[in-house]
Amino acid sequence: MHDHEVEVRIASKEIPSDERIERMSRLYKVFGDPTRLRVLMLLSSGRLCVKAICELLEMSQSAVSHQLKNLKDNRLVGCERSGKEVFYFLLDDHVGKIISQGREHVEEE
Repeated sequence: MHDHEVEVRIASKEIPSDERIERMSRLYKVFGDPTRLRVLMLLSSGRLCVKAICELLEMSQSAVSHQLKNLKDNRLVGCERSGKEVFYFLLDDHVGKIISQGREHVEEE
């Protein structure tokens, strides 16, 4: 027999606070942009300088810098300066896992 109350009680534990839902929604919006997703996929292989990212994406430095700022503001990438160059990298393993799992999902047959 179906126990509606138990089902609702169990499922309700899976819903985070409204604030966390909003933060998750913003995170997925960041991943929803093809250019930002390409940048994240490039950075999955390791840290890269802005010039390399521009070359790989065939984009201007200003366009790439705009996307990198967005990714940095959303705590997906970090950066470090080495002399005159700035290198970007994925901020933590979670970002790489999201990219990897998304790719696996769309490549499933």
